[in-house]
Amino acid sequence: MRPRALRIDRLIAVLGLAVLVLGGVLLWLATREPVPDVAGEPVSDRVLRQAREQLGPQAEVQMIESGTGRVVCGYIAAEPRGPAVGFVSRPSRMLLSHDPLSTEFRAMLAADCPGFPESPPRPMMTDTR
Repeated sequence: MRPRALRIDRLIAVLGLAVLVLGGVLLWLATREPVPDVAGEPVSDRVLRQAREQLGPQAEVQMIESGTGRVVCGYIAAEPRGPAVGFVSRPSRMLLSHDPLSTEFRAMLAADCPGFPESPPRPMMTDTR
């Protein structure tokens, strides 16, 4: 007796089905909900963390305004009550107005924060007496 041979037609059909199932699983994985920010980090904490990474440990947030999605815009300073610098913050990146990528900064600002004020806020003065 001769052993049953696997027919080529059936093999092509099985492999085609396997490719379709694998493609469906990969598509499902790619379109799932994105992983939240660093353990659900609040926006204000994220902006302060990014500011301190770029400007140093004394950096302070002077103003935050919501943008589209998870983007926020505002002003930060390198030191308390220092001169304000505009920023656009995404969960994985922060661009500053004085960066070499100023064209990209202005484009992101126009797209993500259309009503953002042009001039920075004045630093808050506190009485130190």
